Amino acid sequence: MHDAKTNLSAYVARLREGESIVLCRRNTPVAEIRLLPKQPASRRPIGLAAGSFSVPASFFEPLPEDLVRAFSGEAE
Repeated sequence: MHDAKTNLSAYVARLREGESIVLCRRNTPVAEIRLLPKQPASRRPIGLAAGSFSVPASFFEPLPEDLVRAFSGEAE
């Protein structure tokens, strides 16, 4: 742990090269340090799946009573 505190900058440089670092206390691994995944450069646009599928009209119909009871914890 002491080594990690004193050499943190060097460890971060090693992380950028793709290495992961295991921290140990008394030769017992206690944590792993790894590089976070890169965030996408831009946000995903809305509507990527437009036209790929359609929602059937039955989707908007009320659920059967037995299913509603099951969701509310009243299942038989």
